[in-house]
Amino acid sequence: MGRGRTNKSTEQSTVRAVAYVRMSTDLQRYSTENQLDRIRRFADGRNFEIVRIYEDAGRSGLTIDGREALQRLMADVTSGIPDFEAILVYDVSRWGRFQDADEGAYHEHVCRRAGITVHYCAEQFDNDGSIGSTLLKAVKRVMAGEYSRELSVKVFAGQCRLVQRGYRQGGMADYGLRRLLVDEHGAVKVELARGERKSLQTDRVVLVPGPDREVETVRRMYRLFTSGVGEREIAEGLNRDGIKTDLGRAWTRGTVHQVLTNGKYVGDNVYNRVSCKLRQRRTINDPALWVVAKGAFTPLVDASVFERARAIVEERTRRLDDEELLALLNELLRATGALSSLVIDERDDMPSSSVYRRRFGSLLRAYRLVGYAPDRNYRYLEINRRLRDLHPEVVATVVAGLEDAGGSVVRDSATDLLTCNGEFTASVVIARHRETAAGSARWQIRLDAGLAPDVTVAVRMGPGNTEPLDYYVLPRIDMTGPHLRLAECNGLSLDGYRFDDLGFFFSLAARATLTEAA
Repeated sequence: MGRGRTNKSTEQSTVRAVAYVRMSTDLQRYSTENQLDRIRRFADGRNFEIVRIYEDAGRSGLTIDGREALQRLMADVTSGIPDFEAILVYDVSRWGRFQDADEGAYHEHVCRRAGITVHYCAEQFDNDGSIGSTLLKAVKRVMAGEYSRELSVKVFAGQCRLVQRGYRQGGMADYGLRRLLVDEHGAVKVELARGERKSLQTDRVVLVPGPDREVETVRRMYRLFTSGVGEREIAEGLNRDGIKTDLGRAWTRGTVHQVLTNGKYVGDNVYNRVSCKLRQRRTINDPALWVVAKGAFTPLVDASVFERARAIVEERTRRLDDEELLALLNELLRATGALSSLVIDERDDMPSSSVYRRRFGSLLRAYRLVGYAPDRNYRYLEINRRLRDLHPEVVATVVAGLEDAGGSVVRDSATDLLTCNGEFTASVVIARHRETAAGSARWQIRLDAGLAPDVTVAVRMGPGNTEPLDYYVLPRIDMTGPHLRLAECNGLSLDGYRFDDLGFFFSLAARATLTEAA
């Protein structure tokens, strides 16, 4: 373009463009504001007019999943009627740190096929299709993915070192234990309540015995189990005595089994049982890959008692060959007429559904080997029916929590809408756990626009849809649509409302005297 062109001709040659910016929490220096500043300078120097901005804040670039802005952008590109001719991105890594470099190239190819060019504004090459730019772009894509892999390796190695030094890495303490915050020198700071997290990077967390009544309950479970009482009978006894789990729920065979098989109760710090690195499929690791620090915590049960309990479990779940596993599955099918993970896990005399998944690759493949073709609608309806049955219990738990905090709650019998202290309304919804074809977890939350509650309490269910995973407390004023689609990690814009328990929500109902308020 010559310098002598008139302003009118310059305006006519302006290219309509959109900007795409992304920020992941690990690179604060690449803030969306800094990216936009560089993109705008690039646009001004090359006569682009930015007509729209697509922003993914707090989003990982490992996959396109969960990046709503990029998904919207690609949908606009492929709509057939895009109102722009170019996409401006800060650099190749902001487009994505895809572990398969061809994935980033594919998304760019889709844009090019629609007549839209992607420009990387901070790179030292023009994306003009030349051999040089193509080679540099390919190298940059590989480097972007490799950065994430290297960072993952370093973070994992650091976590393993902390585990071996006796520090707890993530997760709740579980029944009978508590998390204690210590500084970098090991000096005790404070006991962490459920949902609380450390605020300083140098602080560490260790596990310590909880209240005496919980410690005695744990020891009671081990005494009964090693004397021949099964997990289901133990759970029934605890429930008769009015003893609740750490989540305030009734005991089940599964929750008792978890206590009887977890090394933390004998003082061991166990890490890497399950891995999900770089947003890949969740993997249950072989025990040989576990990172274990023996005697890291004060034990709740004697080592000899723990070993006896483990021997009982191992003998009961001894390794069966494929034919024996399928024979048991076939017997269950004849007895029940239908198979599901819930049906399998309820049986005391056969391995859990996870054993079948690991051995045969999936439950569906195991089903096919015994001649069973599950009706997907049946499984879906089974889970939905169970969640509907669970809903009144969850609402009652929320009402009790609000009242225990000092609130006055009115529950609408027809809609289950809660009115607290005559000041705000709340609705409780349960989000069903689903898995994509790639094994990623997804949740759909439906906000009840008809009731228009001031706050929606969303209970996000865990795998199997048997226990809550966590909670989202969503104020209506910040919710812009009737639905929310959640992944495992959703960025600060949504995960800022996530809680491990409902203690924060219950505190909203607390009353204070005028003296206290002053």
